[in-house]
Amino acid sequence: MKLSYFTLTDNPVTFGAKRQDSNQLLLDTVDQAIAAEAMGYHGAWLPEHHFGGFGVCPTPNQVLAFVAAKTTRLRLAQAIVLLPCNQPLRAAEELAVLDLLSGGRASWAVGRGYDEREYRAFEIPFSESLERFEEEMDLVVKAWTEESFTWRGRHHTIPDPVTVLPRVVQRPHPPIYVASFSEHSMRLAAARGYNILFAPFAASMVFGTLADAVAKFKELARAAGHPNVKAACSYFTAIADSEAEVRAAKERLVFYLKGISPAFPHDMSKAPPSLQYFKEIVDRIHAMTPDQVGERSIVTGGRDDVVAQLKRVEAAGIDEVIMYFSFGAYPHGNVLAMMERVAKEVLPDFREALAATR
Repeated sequence: MKLSYFTLTDNPVTFGAKRQDSNQLLLDTVDQAIAAEAMGYHGAWLPEHHFGGFGVCPTPNQVLAFVAAKTTRLRLAQAIVLLPCNQPLRAAEELAVLDLLSGGRASWAVGRGYDEREYRAFEIPFSESLERFEEEMDLVVKAWTEESFTWRGRHHTIPDPVTVLPRVVQRPHPPIYVASFSEHSMRLAAARGYNILFAPFAASMVFGTLADAVAKFKELARAAGHPNVKAACSYFTAIADSEAEVRAAKERLVFYLKGISPAFPHDMSKAPPSLQYFKEIVDRIHAMTPDQVGERSIVTGGRDDVVAQLKRVEAAGIDEVIMYFSFGAYPHGNVLAMMERVAKEVLPDFREALAATR
């Protein structure tokens, strides 16, 4: 199982209220992503969020291109591209540029997001998020795999043949990951043979356990003729040397989740049917206490505890864990120290998988 760096660049107490200087936070994130390579991590996954509410990185491919120039091995991915709020041809071009400049190290991770405020600002109807996502994902892949093409869909029309340049380096296209909080997105990814990106907290609510979610996804993909799909998941990560430190990490995670919960759909009378499952997520977050935080959300404890938990994640069928160190406004120095400690104490137990990627 591969281990990678991940952040959402979270910053608010509530939507729009900042705790750190947003410019410095983004610069710190770049430093962390670049440092991840020297520490031995497999990849760096950076977010797309807009207007300072849930994160301060609105253009992940631009940031990843800078990281690419400072690294030679690190895989580069978004977590995730908010596809319905992007023009799909531009999305195809941007990823192709990143793939070229990085020497074929780019992946493309996509999702619909869940914050209606981002949609409103970009003048995209939130109710159309699912249908736009499906159409635009297919359009982007067509742009990468066909030399010249036209398109006629519900939301986009390309009447004259176009060619997306530059061409992607990885053929037929870079690895694609679909962020999944629901069975619908799981089925969508499986049917197309794309990889999947889980949040274990949500996957456990929808499917029972993370292992159940992975098994169902890979079974669906095999049935569709795609036996080689991969499953990744994100985990908040903090090695702790005492029960007090474990408690502090869990308290920080609860603080983080409650702080970002305004970004999730709340008024189910206005949310699209495909996002109704967020009601349970929001309800659980509002009722959550540190004592209720467990392996479905966070990797924490002593070094042996962290390794054992990650081995259980690996046994569940996960191929890559993207590790979120900076949740809840951990200071930059603390994040780098935690990354270094995990690299020295935990990565060696997964060295075989990591070495295979170099």
